[in-house]
Amino acid sequence: MLEILAERFNYIPIIILMMIGLYVVIATGNLVKRLVGLSIFQTSVFLLYITIGKVFGGAPPILENYKADDGYGHGGEGAGHGAAEAGHAADAAAGYAADHAAPAADAGAHAASDAAHQATEILYSNPLPHVLILTAIVVGVATLAVGLALVVRIRESYGTIEDDALNAADYSLESGSAE
Repeated sequence: MLEILAERFNYIPIIILMMIGLYVVIATGNLVKRLVGLSIFQTSVFLLYITIGKVFGGAPPILENYKADDGYGHGGEGAGHGAAEAGHAADAAAGYAADHAAPAADAGAHAASDAAHQATEILYSNPLPHVLILTAIVVGVATLAVGLALVVRIRESYGTIEDDALNAADYSLESGSAE
């Protein structure tokens, strides 16, 4: 039981932040405090996705020392095609060695297959969760700004930002009575 908790220790602060944010949204009637609670909850979700997306021992998905042909015969720096082309080259070398049963070609096939095998064993981190969270942070800040602008307009219209007072004011407007 303790081993399981130790392995997943990073989820404990995330769950605590999530519950704090949810409690603030439910328990308070102040609109600004609710927006702060939503921001705390949103931050915990960001941390959850970043934690899930982390690959321990993973390398950044950047290929180094790779020359790509740009179609005009010029070599350029490229990233992203190196592993696939290295695999194709290794397959071509292995196929050539299988067709020509010379001892030197057989040794070349082993070297090529070893190179392809090493290229496929590299563990890369997936950048997609981090990119999505970066986008979500921008959307979250924009949404918070819109929410705060609405709170300012509600304060100008009703004179308060407390939920109970807003409900009472709306009820008095609907029923036509003045309280």
